[in-house]
Parts: sequence; structure tokens; C-alpha cells
Amino acid sequence: MSRITPARARAQLRHYHFAHMHPSITADRVGEAVERECTTPDNPGFCLHCGAEAEGCEPDAQQYQCESCGEPAVYGAAEILFAIA
Repeated sequence: MSRITPARARAQLRHYHFAHMHPSITADRVGEAVERECTTPDNPGFCLHCGAEAEGCEPDAQQYQCESCGEPAVYGAAEILFAIA
């Protein structure tokens, strides 16, 4: 019998977020955010549910709560870039 552990639930949620990523999150938009992250003190991230840009995210942020829609779907720009590259 398969148990759903907290780690497994987080992995399933991550898979869902990336499978249903908001269409406004493009490779160009994420690449620009990662470049900004490297050259300025900005720490951008994106909500994969609504497409809103979030500030103050670590590059490897995962499943932070979005201030715009409330979903736990905010990921750091570098994390998204690694996933879509």
C-alpha cells in the first residue's frame, strides 16, 4: 500500500504546478529575472498558478504562498529556469 508522506505530497504538488504553469511565465521572462538576480539585489520569483512576479524569493524557493492569489505556487526564478530548460 502506498502512503502519501509529506515529501511525496510536496513532490506531487510541484509536478502539478509545473504541468499547469501559467502561460505568462515564459523562458524569456524567467531568464530576464535570473539575470536581474545575478546583477542586482533583486530576488524574483513567479507564481506558477497566476503568473504574478514575487519579490524576496531565494533562487531555489519552492511552494511559497502567493500574495496575489494565495496559492502555494511561488518558485524562485532560478528554480523555474532549471525546471524548464
